[in-house]
Amino acid sequence: MASGSYEGILLGMGNPLLDISAVVDEAFLAKYDVKPGNAILAEDKHLPMYDELAGKGNVEYIAGGATQNSIRVAQWMLQIPGATSYIGCIGKDKFGEEMKKNAQAAGIKAHYYEDENAPTGTCAVCVVGGERSLIANLSAANCYKSEHLKKPENWALVEKAKYIYIAGFFLTVSPDSIQLVAEHAAANNKVFLMNLSAPFICEFFRDAQEKALPYVDYIFGNETEARTFAKVHGWETENVEEIALKISQLPKASGTHKRITVITQGRDPVVVADDGKVKTFPVILLPKEKLVDTNGAGDAFVGGFLSQLVQEKSIDECVRAACYAANVVIQRSGCTYPEKPDFN
Repeated sequence: MASGSYEGILLGMGNPLLDISAVVDEAFLAKYDVKPGNAILAEDKHLPMYDELAGKGNVEYIAGGATQNSIRVAQWMLQIPGATSYIGCIGKDKFGEEMKKNAQAAGIKAHYYEDENAPTGTCAVCVVGGERSLIANLSAANCYKSEHLKKPENWALVEKAKYIYIAGFFLTVSPDSIQLVAEHAAANNKVFLMNLSAPFICEFFRDAQEKALPYVDYIFGNETEARTFAKVHGWETENVEEIALKISQLPKASGTHKRITVITQGRDPVVVADDGKVKTFPVILLPKEKLVDTNGAGDAFVGGFLSQLVQEKSIDECVRAACYAANVVIQRSGCTYPEKPDFN
């Protein structure tokens, strides 16, 4: 395809958050009742954490939010300006301006809904021994309304896209927006992709997740999320390959595409369930001393995958690119990458 035909081919919708990332110790996690590897929403007890992190000498501010990370990585891998677009809600503040600049620099066409009253959402990223814990204070990100999506200039992004990706985290914010986009994708033979995103989504937003799932052509997740999903649905198995297969075989709204399930397992092989069969793909192993932090690894994996999928490459190629992107990101702080990809 000529690069012009890639314009706006991929759309992401989600919670734009500014990552406030710092290396901390076990005591810091214990103080705020956070477990290593957590991905949770902030409660009142967590709120002082943001200022404490901001006061640390090694603190970094990185534009984040799961879906936005994946879109940024896909855009970086594609190296075709404007191939991707993004929708979400930010505040009218310094962090919001930062977010707009960041998206523009990345080559993404971002249509943010700007909330008058709430500040831009933030995510505390606490790094201990390379393992990240995430505590999201959604704030403005939580204020996204489907009215914004329905405006002609924003719905135009949906119309233009052939692939639409939404992380499961957005289920807590605007399930009606997800439904609008999902139904549009099914009616127009487009590819709709989602992510299990976190155990708490599978547990506490099960209804919203189940309503979206029939429309999902590709579902991503990690081994913990897959096992939580299985437990919630009363499947008596911890076997990731079996779970991936069962998820891929859940009912679908449209028969155009069969559902493909892609589950990552950290340093263990990636599991892909497709058309009643399971394949595994080894990941690129990284020596421990090269690991900076795992923040954004799963998001980058999806971004790499999407970059090849929109070019209609094989699943094998999609997974290879996904593993490449994740490997790049875990050697850097947050979901960041060098100027150009070295993937061929």
